[in-house]
Amino acid sequence: MKKTLFAAALLASAVTVSAQPSITLFGVVDARVAIGRGSLADAVQLTSAGLNTSRLGFRGSEDLGGGLAASFWLEAALSNDSGAGGPTNTNNQASGAGTGSSGSQGLTFARRSTVSLTGRNWGELRLGREYVPQYLNLLFDPFGNVGVGVPLTLSSIITGVTSTRASNGVAYFLPAGLGGFYGTARYYLGENSRDGAATEDDGNGGGVRIGYASGPLDMAVATGRTEYASGDTRQTNIGGSWNFKVAKVFLVIGRDRRGALRGRSWEVAGVVPLGRGEFKLALSDYSTDAAGNPESKKVALGYVQHLSKRTALYTTWARVENSGGAAASLNGSSTAANASSSGLDLGIRHSF
Repeated sequence: MKKTLFAAALLASAVTVSAQPSITLFGVVDARVAIGRGSLADAVQLTSAGLNTSRLGFRGSEDLGGGLAASFWLEAALSNDSGAGGPTNTNNQASGAGTGSSGSQGLTFARRSTVSLTGRNWGELRLGREYVPQYLNLLFDPFGNVGVGVPLTLSSIITGVTSTRASNGVAYFLPAGLGGFYGTARYYLGENSRDGAATEDDGNGGGVRIGYASGPLDMAVATGRTEYASGDTRQTNIGGSWNFKVAKVFLVIGRDRRGALRGRSWEVAGVVPLGRGEFKLALSDYSTDAAGNPESKKVALGYVQHLSKRTALYTTWARVENSGGAAASLNGSSTAANASSSGLDLGIRHSF
């Protein structure tokens, strides 16, 4: 009898949850064969995230009336080739990083874990882990910053664990309806003990982004800084796109810093729709002022064939050339300083 009552309670709970239209389950499963060639070692892998990052997420909202709404967003990264979850970072420092080793990383909502309060006229206040503002400009990229086509503006960046996301943050987003202008500001905490140590502010930081989107144009400028006793990191960039309908072009220019080390980057890219498919091209460059002025240059070519709104087949080829002591390599291969590396992705992506 108790088992029957318990089962009935579970069923009633499930029906109640599923009946709420404001709660959504979503995700992406993306698998690829990744081939890498380098001067020292080659690699062949079955891995994920060639077109989009594999993920599982839950989001929902509640209308509070008077133009006010509360919402949440929980999104986890997945390695669907092994079943492992994506690692997170708890304090925006090396000490808070997850292991990420295959089979040992449980499910974490590392991509995004936020709760928000939104007002129609005043914008959105958002708390939790998510993208830092300056990373959003790096998304002016046809490859979405994943797979062998990921540009050097991200893959070679020197700003460390907060180059993409940060934990323990409070963010504000401007409301819609500002004549095309948009923006966000975010502050986050390393949450160290306030004991007077030189490292007590490690992991604290923030960033701001201001942009304008109207018609075919979308462009934004952003900057952010994270504090460390060993030397602060700073990430500043400008990015944009212009949609010519027959093609969409992208441009990103970045300036980064980690202590005394400085980095410079750029990307020029485009997407050309071809029926139910699209062709992608990107050129990117990253250099630093370290001894020898190491520099990497990359070209990436890709094609996506959409089988439906949710399913696509894709392939991407890329090659990187190194100089000045740089040794960037692709798809798990390794290459010597000043040598080249190439990679190829063949994959399928399904979203739900």
